[in-house]
Amino acid sequence: MSWDQWERRMRLMSVSAMRLLGLVLIALTSGKAAAQAHNASRVEIAWNRYYTYEQIEGQLRSLADAYPELVELRSIGKSLQGRDMWLAIVTSPDVEKGTDAHAAKPAMWIDGNIHANEIQAAEVVTYSIWYLTKEYGKTPAITDLLDRTTFYMLPVVNPDSRAAWFRDPSTPHSPRGNQRPIDDDGDGRVDEDGFEDLDGDGSITWMWKRDPNGDWIRNRFDDRVFERAPRGQRGEWSRLGWEGVDSDGDGRLNEDGAGGDDMNRNWPSDWKPPYVQRGAGPYPLSHPETRAIATWIYEQPNIAAFQSYHNTGGMVLRGPGTSYREGDYPSADRRVYDELASEGVKLLPFYRDLVIYRDLYDVHGGEATWASEGLGIVSFTNELFTAGKYFMRDGLENPNAEQMMMFRDRLDFGSTFKDYEPFDHPQLGEVLIGGANKWSSRSTPTFMLEDECHRNFAFTMYHASEMPELSFERVDVERLAPGADVWRVSVEVRNESLIPTRTERARIRKIGTNDRLECEVGGGTVVASGSIENWWDERLSEETRFEPGRVQLAGGVPSRGVVAHRFIVEAPEGARVTLRYVAEKASDLERVITLGEGSDDLDR
Repeated sequence: MSWDQWERRMRLMSVSAMRLLGLVLIALTSGKAAAQAHNASRVEIAWNRYYTYEQIEGQLRSLADAYPELVELRSIGKSLQGRDMWLAIVTSPDVEKGTDAHAAKPAMWIDGNIHANEIQAAEVVTYSIWYLTKEYGKTPAITDLLDRTTFYMLPVVNPDSRAAWFRDPSTPHSPRGNQRPIDDDGDGRVDEDGFEDLDGDGSITWMWKRDPNGDWIRNRFDDRVFERAPRGQRGEWSRLGWEGVDSDGDGRLNEDGAGGDDMNRNWPSDWKPPYVQRGAGPYPLSHPETRAIATWIYEQPNIAAFQSYHNTGGMVLRGPGTSYREGDYPSADRRVYDELASEGVKLLPFYRDLVIYRDLYDVHGGEATWASEGLGIVSFTNELFTAGKYFMRDGLENPNAEQMMMFRDRLDFGSTFKDYEPFDHPQLGEVLIGGANKWSSRSTPTFMLEDECHRNFAFTMYHASEMPELSFERVDVERLAPGADVWRVSVEVRNESLIPTRTERARIRKIGTNDRLECEVGGGTVVASGSIENWWDERLSEETRFEPGRVQLAGGVPSRGVVAHRFIVEAPEGARVTLRYVAEKASDLERVITLGEGSDDLDR
């Protein structure tokens, strides 16, 4: 590596470091301090509670009405039950709303709540819209980001099941899928044997029965805690399952409830049928929700970054979802993923950066893996919240049942636990019903919600800040011989950011359109062109023989790198030459020079 190359690399890395520092400062001002230090929003939203689909719809309308210069609200489709899928397009005031002008900037897609029970995902996305709008023009890091970026934000991917989660009694883990009726037990009927809230408390909790041959005992210090009987010791209780009765007389409980397919298994990349991947749906994009999202994303080739929010576990996940797809993540792309994730988790206490198949489990047909593998977009899934945040102390990252009871008693004040009460079950006889309710796990405790929203928002803003940002690093003009009307125009295009204009995956699989470097000569012509290895190279490599003034670059501009090209131009002195760089995932560049005015050194 030459001294010039080393110096340039250090400068580019320092730009990224300053971006990360700015996002760290944003993350550190979360919670109450942020509300005091930053600017009031035109739309007041409390971030210490959760909202129904209808309430989020109202918040999005209010934000679009209050900030028409920044937010455009569009319905990109309807759910199975007819609810709108509201997408907020957020970008700077100079972009005319109601048009496709937003597509001229690199964009980031952010969505949440594809799994309905993972409710805080919607709040994180809505918070992101709220924070961007209130800080634009007031916080330089946010202003700069919106000036050069478009955000496509869909808080609720699964509107029908979010509505069901708030409306109906449920466990912390259901409903996960959509509301498509399915015959889960193969008896020819659909959704005929779901949960029943037998004690009427609004949640579905556990049923226990005293059993001399059971596997469970009650904790001797706190009888609200059931524990597996030690090896060699006979238990006293059996856990019968979640609240419910055998509604269809087949001897089973709750085996055919409402819905539904898992919409995060319904995407084209590595899709497998339901007998391989549970919940996959009958075919890829078989649901109106997934099809609407895929259509929108496919029609926006400017999307260079992708984020989907889930819960739980405190993870920043990338693909692949299976080991045999490792080749879909070439080493150049992995370096980008690894740096984004490793730097990003510094903003997220107790989070880890992981690979889906290697550190979690196999996933076929996932949304984020489709964006990575099918579209060549740098994509992450964040699993929101983690048990370590309950106590925020080393050594308590994985609290046991007794420690969790202390949290529920002393910090939740009993609001997430229902004391066990006897119930005369029509089929099982005397049972106990109670335990942790639907709010007790997975969902971030409401007093911690704003911090969770803000830190994850900061992570995605860091990701967005590393989308391609191009400039003409240097342009030189040189007459090849005294008095001759033949000129050598050399140009270097620089990408300051970590994410390349075309990922290696996109290049290899020919996804999207190649970048173009164009040289347009007024009153003249481009007679030859080719890439150059360095500025002093007299030879053209990879010469462009067809349309030498319109060069295609399949690899784009690499991560924190440059591409250099040279045009041989025949034109009289004083002719104007327009240099243009066009990329799907970066804002276009244009520079006009005049032949005969000497070297135009734009090194910045």
